[in-house]
Amino acid sequence: METIKQIKDKLAALNRENDYVEQLKIDSRKGVQIALKQFHNKLKKQKQKEEHFQFMKTYELQLWESGYQYIAGVDEVGRGPLAGPVVAAAVILPPDFSCLEIDDSKKLTFQQREQIFNKLQKEATAIGIGIISCEIIDEINIYEATKLAMQQALDHLNHQIDYILFDAMQLPNNIAQKSLIKGDAKSMSIAAASIIAKVTRDRLMIDYDRKYPEYDFKNNMGYGTKKHLQAIEKYGILDIHRKTFAPIKNKK
Repeated sequence: METIKQIKDKLAALNRENDYVEQLKIDSRKGVQIALKQFHNKLKKQKQKEEHFQFMKTYELQLWESGYQYIAGVDEVGRGPLAGPVVAAAVILPPDFSCLEIDDSKKLTFQQREQIFNKLQKEATAIGIGIISCEIIDEINIYEATKLAMQQALDHLNHQIDYILFDAMQLPNNIAQKSLIKGDAKSMSIAAASIIAKVTRDRLMIDYDRKYPEYDFKNNMGYGTKKHLQAIEKYGILDIHRKTFAPIKNKK
């Protein structure tokens, strides 16, 4: 008779029901039945991930079927912080791209974002990044700077673009496009762009943290946390702070 550990090891290697699993259902040992329950929970979660990924591919599949070959998803990160640039990314994915974990970057852990970022670097058809500094943000305002970052990201793709999927934005160009509200939770291309943009900007802010450790940028990423605001009061305003953003703009 197999030990419970042996059974758990076999179940861990399976990704579907089979005759072996059916036989385990009549094993009266409590440990076996717990292992079976865990196995079925694993299958349920896997199915949910697969269904979610198919949902995330909906717009891309429709566009591919309509004859569009190179679909760029575009998203940005960093509109709200008091410090640092706004960063946008544009990503074109191949039709055979598969990543069940892909989602809005805000829903993912640091480790998940890093893993997917690395996968995208290897498997994406093209990736473009746009970075607009705080000086330009102060000069033209954050909305215009965001559009500029997105256009820069598209330009940096250095690849043919047949269609653009934006997250709640549009750009005045001659390429067919669609704006999706909360697009990073609806389109795998936009989600991919959100992850590339988020990881890129976070790494920049971590670099700034090494230069200005008092401001805690590695934890706040430039947002106006209590510790960040206290640092501004104590140590002053940095070159990377946005001078047109409150409360910084209210300081003399």
